[in-house]
Amino acid sequence: MQPRHFLSLLDFSGDELRALMQHAIDVKKRLKAGVAHTPLQGKVLAMIFEKASTRTRVSFECGMSQLGGHAMFLSPRDIQLGRGEPLEDSARVISSMVDGIMLRTFGHERVEAIAAASSRPVINGLTDKYHPCQLLADIQTWFELRGDIKGATVAWIGDGNNMCHSYINAAKQFDFKLKIACPPDYQPDADIVATASDRVEIFTSSEEASTQADLIVTDVWASMGQEKEQKERKRAFIDFQVNQSVMRAANPDALFMHCLPAHRGEEVSAEVLEGPQSVVWQEAENRLHAQKALLEFLMGSPV
Repeated sequence: MQPRHFLSLLDFSGDELRALMQHAIDVKKRLKAGVAHTPLQGKVLAMIFEKASTRTRVSFECGMSQLGGHAMFLSPRDIQLGRGEPLEDSARVISSMVDGIMLRTFGHERVEAIAAASSRPVINGLTDKYHPCQLLADIQTWFELRGDIKGATVAWIGDGNNMCHSYINAAKQFDFKLKIACPPDYQPDADIVATASDRVEIFTSSEEASTQADLIVTDVWASMGQEKEQKERKRAFIDFQVNQSVMRAANPDALFMHCLPAHRGEEVSAEVLEGPQSVVWQEAENRLHAQKALLEFLMGSPV
C-alpha cells in the first residue's frame, strides 16, 4: 500500500485538515498540562535540510521527541544526496530504514521525486512552491482564537510566493475568501490561483485588499535564495508594507500573522508586529503542535 504524503494542503481533504487542527489543539493542551503523549515510541523521522531553518528544525525535532520518537538531522554536506546521488536512490534507501521523511528544499519537484520513490510518508517542510506546514500552524492559531475559519476573509499582502500559494490552497480546503495584494510582476502562479478562482481575488492596493478582512498575513519581500534581488524587491514592494493604515482598513478585531523571520520596517512595521492584533508568537509556537498532529497522522495511528 502506498504511504500518505503531505506535499501540499491538497493532499488532505477539508475534513481531514479540520480533524488535524482539533487534534493539534488537543496535543497542545496535553503538553501544557504535563500529560505524556508518546504514540510514536521507537519511530524515526529523517529530516533532510537543503535549505537552512530555525522553526522547521526545532519544531520537528522537539515534536518527534515529545511524541516518543527520534528525529535525525541530515544535511547535504553529510549525506550522498549532496554528492550527486539521485534523489530516488536516496529516497529508497532512507525510507527503508526510517518511518518518515521531512524535506526542506528549493524546487518542489525535489520533494515530489522523494515522495514518488519513498516507501514511507514524506512531508514537505518547505519548497519554493508551497509551505504547507506553516499553514497548519496559521490555521490552528485561528481555530484557537476564532473558531472555524470557514467564511472568513483573509488578506495576503506582499509577494505571491510559496506562502501565498499555500494560502490559496487553504482558501479552497477550508472555504474562506482570500484577497491578495501584490505588485504586478510578483503575483502568484496563475495555475494555482485558478484552482481556487471562486475564493481568490487579486489587488494592487494593500488597503483595498485589507478592507473588511478578518486576518492580515504577510511574509518577507525577499525569501531565501533571493538575496541578490533584495534591492529590486524593496523598490517593488515599498507600497506593500503591513502598517497601521493597512490594519485600519481591516475589521477592528482583525488578527495579524507572519511566518517569521520578520524584517521590521520592511514588509511589516514594528508597531504592527508587536501590536495587540499580532499573534505571530502563538503562530510560531503552533508549528510544534500542528506538526506533532501531522506526524501522528502519517506515522502513527490515524487521528
